Amino acid sequence: MASAYKTPGVYIEEVPKFPPSVAPVETAIPAFIGYTERAQYAVANDLNLRPTRIASLVEYEELFGGPQPEEDVNVAATVTTENSVVKAQAAVASLAESARSKHILHYALQMFFANGGGPCWIVSVGLYKATFAAVPDVAELVKGLEALEKEDEPTLIVVPEAQSLTIANFKTLQEAALAQCEKLQDRFVIMDLHGDDISMSEPKATDKLLTAVGNFRDDGIGTKSLKYGAVYAPNIETTLDLAVDDKKTDITITTDGAAASAVKLNTLKESNNALYELARTAIKDMPCVLPPSSAIAGIYAAVDNSRGVWKAPANVSLSNVVATTFQFTNVEQDQMNMDVTAGKSVNAIRSFVGRGTLVWGARTLAGNDNEWRYVNVRRFFIFVEESVKKATHQFVFEANDANTWVKVQGMIENFLTTLWRQGALQGSKPEHAFYVAVGLGKTMTALDILEGRMIIEVGMAAVRPAEFIILRFSHKMAES
Repeated sequence: MASAYKTPGVYIEEVPKFPPSVAPVETAIPAFIGYTERAQYAVANDLNLRPTRIASLVEYEELFGGPQPEEDVNVAATVTTENSVVKAQAAVASLAESARSKHILHYALQMFFANGGGPCWIVSVGLYKATFAAVPDVAELVKGLEALEKEDEPTLIVVPEAQSLTIANFKTLQEAALAQCEKLQDRFVIMDLHGDDISMSEPKATDKLLTAVGNFRDDGIGTKSLKYGAVYAPNIETTLDLAVDDKKTDITITTDGAAASAVKLNTLKESNNALYELARTAIKDMPCVLPPSSAIAGIYAAVDNSRGVWKAPANVSLSNVVATTFQFTNVEQDQMNMDVTAGKSVNAIRSFVGRGTLVWGARTLAGNDNEWRYVNVRRFFIFVEESVKKATHQFVFEANDANTWVKVQGMIENFLTTLWRQGALQGSKPEHAFYVAVGLGKTMTALDILEGRMIIEVGMAAVRPAEFIILRFSHKMAES
């Protein structure tokens, strides 16, 4: 309503002409759910089941502690002497997979930050379990997932310890995560393959991997909300060092063929420091094998920051990775990438000569869905939907008339035009890349307006990855 002027003079009125703008939301803020050494900010356990934002591994360690030291490492040392003089020493360390700690969140965070990760959220569901053979409690992990639902910023859900669950409990947890994504429509799940035959630390034959893929499709996940998740396999052998408790590590020393009783490693530090250091080097050489989900979350963050969320997070090398636990060819990957029954694609991680270990798949679990087949398409729509949703909050209770419609349409079109210029949308012109419609007779009826609904329709031609590049060659007849 115009001001009522009563005193003669000159008055200035600033008339807004530009539509408001859409602020792009963050796209790669993962939330890691799992067990920690501690969960303390001020008093003990005050961060238990309390989602906490961190920005670095140092900050994680300040609040949640370090890794759980392994207690069942065995070191076999051999000593050769001549005339009571040590001529040679060697040591080999080993750790049975069944005896390894199932609590790997600290290692997962190391891989996340090493592969380009940034700010993230931690949900501690409890302290490390003292019994190493004990698997994580699915009920506790689900509680962590429920606590995460209250937070708005996280856009990815990662549970690195889920692979240690039974396949039935794995299904319960991951289906709950997918359901949360479907409900909130602002996040995406990165899963590790679980199929009972997958191994954390022992390489197996390729047929075992394909069996695990089959078990995962049959028993590891259902058919609901598949467009909100992606799964990666196999596990990866990393360059990380396993934390080991010297006081609970046995070392057996064989001198000139005669084996002595095992002693604890810490007792050698003073009596035979050279052998102690040799044993520590052998422990350092033990492989630290991890599920790939945390490293993949780092790849998502790195690709989003360098190229954009619309770029498929694939054909990218993994850092701090020595090799994968399974080596396979295109024939095996065909069966992982394609699932004619339910479309549950499994994205491969493969080692290539001269190129390193690469992410070699970009499909969601809805691999047969033409709309949501690719990870980058699903995540791009989440990004746009969430950005526009937050920007349109300011129009709630505004007049539902043409003036408001023009502002809303202009705001969204400006945002999408910027994305088109950055390469997020297909088309040689903006009108080929997207459309925004709002108004009476377009998206609303008179009844919609009477009932207080303003309906905005947005269509986008998202870029899709060139998953298959086909080169066609033929002979050409000589012309001269």
